[in-house]
Amino acid sequence: MQSHKAEKARRQYNSLVATETLEDYALRYSPSSFRKWSPFLLANTAIGSISFLALEVIGAVLLINYGFTNAFWAIAFASIIIFAAGVPITYYTARYNIDIDLLTRSAGFGYVGSTVTSLIYASFCFIFFALEAAIMAQAIKLYFGLPLFLGYILCSVIIIPIVYYGITLINRLHLWTQPFWVALMLIPFYFVLTREPQALEFLTNFQGHLSGNNEFDWYYFGIAAGISFSLIGQIGEQVDYLRFMPDMHKKNRVSWWVCMLFAGPGWIILGFLKQIGGALLAAVAVLTGLAIADAKEPVHMYHIGYTYVIENPQTALAISTIFVIISQIKINVTNAYAGSLAWSNFFSRAAHSHPGRVVWLVFNTAIALLIMELGVFDGLQNVLGLYSNAAIAWIAAVVADLAINKPFKLSPPIIEFKRAHLYNINPVGFLSMTTASLLSIIAFTGILGKYTQAYSWMIALVTSFIMVPLLAILTKGRYYIARPNEHFHTSEKLITCAICDQQYAQTDFAYCSFYDAPICSLCCTLDSTCKDQCKPNVPSYVQHTLFKLIRSLFQQRITAKSTRRLIRFALLLGTSLGIIGLVFWLTFTTIDESLHPLIDSHLRHLFFQLFWLLALLISIAVWWTVLISESRDLAEKELTEQNELLSNEITERKALQETIQNMAFHDYLTQLPNRRYFMDRLQQAIGMAQRMDNQLALLMLDLDHFKAVNDQFGHLAGDELLQQVAKRISKRLRNIDMVARLGGDEFVVLLENITHEENAAFVAKDLVVELNKPYQLAQGNEAQIGVSIGISLFPQHGNTPETLMNYADTALYKAKKTGRGCFSYFSEEMTLEIRERFSLEMRLRKALDQQ
Repeated sequence: MQSHKAEKARRQYNSLVATETLEDYALRYSPSSFRKWSPFLLANTAIGSISFLALEVIGAVLLINYGFTNAFWAIAFASIIIFAAGVPITYYTARYNIDIDLLTRSAGFGYVGSTVTSLIYASFCFIFFALEAAIMAQAIKLYFGLPLFLGYILCSVIIIPIVYYGITLINRLHLWTQPFWVALMLIPFYFVLTREPQALEFLTNFQGHLSGNNEFDWYYFGIAAGISFSLIGQIGEQVDYLRFMPDMHKKNRVSWWVCMLFAGPGWIILGFLKQIGGALLAAVAVLTGLAIADAKEPVHMYHIGYTYVIENPQTALAISTIFVIISQIKINVTNAYAGSLAWSNFFSRAAHSHPGRVVWLVFNTAIALLIMELGVFDGLQNVLGLYSNAAIAWIAAVVADLAINKPFKLSPPIIEFKRAHLYNINPVGFLSMTTASLLSIIAFTGILGKYTQAYSWMIALVTSFIMVPLLAILTKGRYYIARPNEHFHTSEKLITCAICDQQYAQTDFAYCSFYDAPICSLCCTLDSTCKDQCKPNVPSYVQHTLFKLIRSLFQQRITAKSTRRLIRFALLLGTSLGIIGLVFWLTFTTIDESLHPLIDSHLRHLFFQLFWLLALLISIAVWWTVLISESRDLAEKELTEQNELLSNEITERKALQETIQNMAFHDYLTQLPNRRYFMDRLQQAIGMAQRMDNQLALLMLDLDHFKAVNDQFGHLAGDELLQQVAKRISKRLRNIDMVARLGGDEFVVLLENITHEENAAFVAKDLVVELNKPYQLAQGNEAQIGVSIGISLFPQHGNTPETLMNYADTALYKAKKTGRGCFSYFSEEMTLEIRERFSLEMRLRKALDQQ
C-alpha cells in the first residue's frame, strides 16, 4: 500500500483538546500517568453522582400510581438486575481504564455499531439532566420566587464552569459536599420515622391511583419495573469516573475491589433506598394533606420531611431548598460530564471532527434546557418506559458478551477499542440490541396487548441476552477483530503520534498503514481520507444477509449495485420512519385522556394522516439522499484515483529530476561529487574561511600503477578498483570534509577548518597508508596500487579555487617525481620540514620500542 502524507492542518486541534486536564482523555484510554487518584476518592466521586432526586421522584410516582406492593417489588427486582448487570461492566472499565462507549465497541458492537449506543447514553444524560435541573428550578421558584424559565437557564448555566475543568474539579466538589449532602438527606427520614408513627403503616398500605388498590398485580408490577429499569443507564456515568481507577496490585487489591463494587454496581443499593425513601416522603406528604401532584416533587417531599425536624415552615423550606440545590448540582455535573463524553464519541465518528469535550458539554446542556422549556414532567412515565427498552437491550448485550461470550471463548478475550482493529459493525451485539429494541418498543406501544406492553422491558432483556451468544456461535466470532494488533501492545510507554504530534501511552496506539506511521486512537477516529484501507473490505453480516435475501427475491435478476442501493434505502427509510413514529406516538400518548371519544378518534385519524404524508416525503428524501450519496462516493473514488495517479507521476518526476541533478554534479561511477560540484564547494569554503579567519587544505590524489590494473585485469576491474578507492577515502575523512573525482584516476580532497599546516600532512599520510593496502576484486583478483598526493593551503598558497587547484597539481607532480607513494606541499621548504619531522618521529618511536 502506498504511504500518504498527513495534512497537519486537519489535526491542529484547539487548545481545549490538547489540555488533558480539561479533556480527561475523552475518547481514548486513560493512562496511568493521569490516574493518580486513590480508589476511595474515585469511589466517593462516583457515589456522589447518585445524589439525583429523580430517584425519589420515580419512587413517588410508582407508589402513587401503582401502590406500595407493586412499587416495592418492582424497584427491588429492577435493582437486583441492575446490580448484576453492573458487575462485569464496572470491572472491565476499571480494569482496562476505558469508558462505556469504548467497552461497547469491543463487547460485540464494532466501531460504528456503538455509535447508536452513544446516542442512547447521551439521551440518558440529557433527559436526567433536564429532570434534575427542573427539580432544582422548582425549588428556587418556591423559595426565591424566580420564574421557571429563568430558573431553568440558571440551573443549566451554573453547571458548565464546574464541568469545564473535568474530573479534577468534580472530585473536589464531591469531596467537599458529600458530608453535608449525606447529613441533609438522612435527617428528615430519622425524624419522620420517629415522630410520625403512622408513616410506615400509611406507606405500606398506600393504594395506587391507577391500580386502585395495594395488592400485587403482574400488570402494574411490569409497568412499574419498566420505569425503574430506566435507571440502568446510570452505570455508564459510574464508570466514567471509575475508568480512572489506579492499576490493581497486591497492596491495593482489597480496597480496589471494595471501591469498585461499592461505587460501580453498588450504586443501585443506595438507589433502591432513595426510591423507597421517595415513596415514604410522598406518602407522608399525602398524609399531611398535600396534593398528589405536589407530592411527586422532591422540594415538597423534603419540605414536609423537614417540618418534622424544624417547626418553622420557612426555615424548613430554606433547608430543603439548600439540600435540593446541593443534590442537583452534584448529579448534574455528572450528567453534563457524561453527556459531553457521549456526544464526543458520537460526533467524532459521524462527522470525523472533535472540537473538544467542552463544546459538547455546552451542546448537551443546551438540549437539556430545551427539554425543560417543553415541560420535562409531562409524559414522564412514557418517556422513561420507552427509553428503558433501548437502554436495557444495550446493557444486556454488553453484559452477555462480557459474562458469557468471553469466559466461554465465543469472543476474543482482549478488549480492543481502536478503529484500526475493529469491524464497523459486529452483528453479535448490534443486531441483538437492534432486534431486542424493536421488539420491545413495538410491544411498549400496546399493539401486542397490555401485558406485552407492561413487560416490554423483559422482552428487551431476554431477547438481547439470548441473541448475543447465539450470534457469536453463528458468526464464529469473526466480526470482533478486523486485523490483529501486531505493532503496539498494552504498555504505558509514551509514543508520539505521527498526525497530531502529541505523546500518549502505547496502549492508545495503532499502526496506520495508510500513513505508514503510528497513530493515536483519536486521530485514527477522526481521519476521513483512509476509508479503512488497513482493514479487509468485508460486507457486514446484516448487509450480507440482506444482499442474499434481495437477490433471492428477485431471482438474481437485479444487479449487485442495485441491491446495495435498495439495502441502503431500506435501512435509512426504516430508521427515519421509526424515529418519526416514536415521536408521534409519544406526542399522542401525552394528550389528555379525558377527551371526548369522538375528538380522540379524530385526533388519531389526523395523526395517521400526518404520519403517512411525512412517510411519503421522507421516502422521496431518502431515495434522493441515497442517489446523491452514490454520486458523491463515485466522484470521491474517481478523485482519489486521479490523486493517486497524479501523486505517482509527481513522485516519478521528482525521482527523475533528482537523477538528472545527481548526474550533473556527481561522478556516475563512484557517485562522488564531480569537478563542477567541487569547484562550487571550494569557492564557498574559501569565502567562509576568509570570514572566519580559518585555514583550509586541498589534496590532489593520483593513483600509482593504476594503468597496470587496467592492462592486466581489464577496464571493468579498473572501474571496481576506483569505486573501492572512493569508499576508502571517504571513510578516512571527517563529516565536514569533501572528496571528489576529477576524472580518470585523479581525486581531490577538501579539508576545511584546519588549525595547522601539519593537519593536511597527517591526512595525506593516512591516505597513503590506507590506499596502499591490497584490493580484492571480482573473480578473486587481487591488486595493489599506491597514491601520490599534492597539497596546497589557503591562504598561504592562494585565495582562489583555480590557484589552489593549480598549486596542488604542481605539488602532485613533485610528489610523483620524488618517487611516488608520498605527499608533497606546493612549498618545497614546507615539504622538507614536515618530512624531516615525520622521519624524526619514526626514529624516536623505534628507539623507544628497542628499550
